[in-house]
Amino acid sequence: MILKQYYLACLSHASYLIADEGSRMAVIVDPQRDIEQYLADAERLGLKIAHVALTHLHADFIAGHLELRARTGAEIHLGAAARPDFPCRALTDGAEIDLGGVKLVALATPGHTPESTTFAVHERGARQPAAILTGDTLFIGDVGRPDLLVSVGMTAEELAGKLYDSLRAKILPLPDDVVVYPAHGAGSACGKNLSKDTSSTLGVQKATNWALQPIPRADFVAELCKAQPSAPAYFAFDADLNRRSRPTLDEVLEEALRPVPLAELLRLANAGAVVLDAREPDDYARGHLRDSLNIGLSGKYANWAGELLRPDQPIVLVAPPGREREAAVRLGRIGFDRVIGFLEGGLEASGAALDPTSWRSHPRWQAAALRQRLAQPTPPLVVDVRAQSEWDAGHIEGAVHLPLPRLRALAASLPRDVDLVLQCQGGYRSSIAASILESQGFTRLSDLIGGWNAWSAQACTK
Repeated sequence: MILKQYYLACLSHASYLIADEGSRMAVIVDPQRDIEQYLADAERLGLKIAHVALTHLHADFIAGHLELRARTGAEIHLGAAARPDFPCRALTDGAEIDLGGVKLVALATPGHTPESTTFAVHERGARQPAAILTGDTLFIGDVGRPDLLVSVGMTAEELAGKLYDSLRAKILPLPDDVVVYPAHGAGSACGKNLSKDTSSTLGVQKATNWALQPIPRADFVAELCKAQPSAPAYFAFDADLNRRSRPTLDEVLEEALRPVPLAELLRLANAGAVVLDAREPDDYARGHLRDSLNIGLSGKYANWAGELLRPDQPIVLVAPPGREREAAVRLGRIGFDRVIGFLEGGLEASGAALDPTSWRSHPRWQAAALRQRLAQPTPPLVVDVRAQSEWDAGHIEGAVHLPLPRLRALAASLPRDVDLVLQCQGGYRSSIAASILESQGFTRLSDLIGGWNAWSAQACTK
């Protein structure tokens, strides 16, 4: 058996290639939408990708099942409750994907979603599986949240109850040495307390994962449904899009990778397109197009784009030269396919041609300098845009707390006649926040380099 995990850190997403060394037949499970790595490995190893399987209809990314079918002719497999609008094989409990000397057995494990399926990977002749691909049913240290698809006609509590039953009927009876391979790791919004580990043995999970302990069903449901954070804004869109026929990423990129001269970009922006500046915060602060939104490629770029933009908005990219494709592909991974081009030559090549009224910049403060400013008779107002848990763990005295996902809605509460210093944990989200407030007409803006990490570290050295 060949089993390879691919881990996409920016989306905390794991996908898998499983193949039989004898037949050279392969299946890809939960693929990301850009599929070149699977194709390259299949060619290198002499494999035929004959199947692509989804553990469920994902909400946090667009899976690459249609892309793999278009490039390889692979048959798509999904749990029977999924009911997509593209041709696929509906897997009932116990159905098999046969690769020859290796097979995947579908275990119906509803709970995270109604169609959630765990794939038990068997080698020929073995009585028990060597591994289970659990999707969002079982994570390392946690389980999938049940509240993302309540629109299917079931409550979160009902889905949580189904997950309790699935874990105890299908997962717990398996041997301790079975290796658990989930679809996500730490950083995913699909669970509350995911481990940084991307695999484990089932025995370790039986000993350490709260959801596999001998607790009453009602207590499990209450704990799983308690204090779930708000789902990111794009999750419902992605879950629906994964159910549908849609253009492949290759088709989307034909439009997205169109170089746009500066004059056309400004015309598109005036017509309602979003100018998405994917450069880093320092570069953005030094100079950027008025009213552009800064989400740097170094961070959770796709996640924040999905949170702050609508999928139907046309987007024009301003990217670091040579990274235009990356910027478009990462948006495509979450189905934000309305990219209509990128600034030809990048902003550095076009800046000299800009009318001064279209150009903006803002200062960034080191922690020590900000401390001095805050001690003055007329200090700036610090606006902390972190999550509630980060704020609760420590914050700058006198700061106001406006979490980034709600900043646009709460911006009216901020004064316009004082200097505002945006602050996050590490200096990435504060630049996003500054760009949002600038588009709301705020002009006295700056942000804190290094965020709370730099502030607290500087305090320790005093």
